[in-house]
Amino acid sequence: MSTAELFSTACTRCPRLSAHLAAVRAEYPDYHARPVAPFGAPDPGLLIVGLAPGMHGANRTGRPFTGDYAGVLLYDTLHRYGFGSQAVAVTANDGLVLMGCRITNAVKCLPPGNKPLPVEIRECNDYLRAELKALQPGTAILALGTVAHQAVLRARDVRLADFPFAHGASHDIDERTRLFDSYHCSRYNTNTRRLTPDMFHGVFAAIRHYIDRPAAAG
Repeated sequence: MSTAELFSTACTRCPRLSAHLAAVRAEYPDYHARPVAPFGAPDPGLLIVGLAPGMHGANRTGRPFTGDYAGVLLYDTLHRYGFGSQAVAVTANDGLVLMGCRITNAVKCLPPGNKPLPVEIRECNDYLRAELKALQPGTAILALGTVAHQAVLRARDVRLADFPFAHGASHDIDERTRLFDSYHCSRYNTNTRRLTPDMFHGVFAAIRHYIDRPAAAG
């Protein structure tokens, strides 16, 4: 089953999230306020996994990390390392193209308070599982934060305890995939300097090196 066949912006599998989105649509009728589809190259060398859409970002624009603070550092860094055609992402029709990169979320719907429940993360994991299954061997995956990290591990059916999250870490979780970890590029993390641009760039430099390695290096 392909990702396109499995994922739908009409998904209502999580009652709490569906009710929350209905309330948001009533308050903000111009917002997307539905599940947010992945964005980027259909056959990427890098898949970025975030947590969930932001209220006034992806939930408003319908495109991951677009129009919110978390996207500022992310899209600037993607452009810097050759994955994005421009350094800013404001609207879904701003002309931005991702090259060799795709962005998705562990949870495709805006959660109340930006905090999905464990049952919602598990319910949405089917979509991520399909996305990972479609990746080519050797694809890099970047998890932004612990929730995304654990969602990737669950989707790959490996033990969470075997691959602990740590900023800057990388894990060969199976013969197909290397998982890279970063703190999430949220406003809180960047404002408190838990995540600095240099720290984020360091992760992308490692990813770029991995993707650009000679084929014989494996």
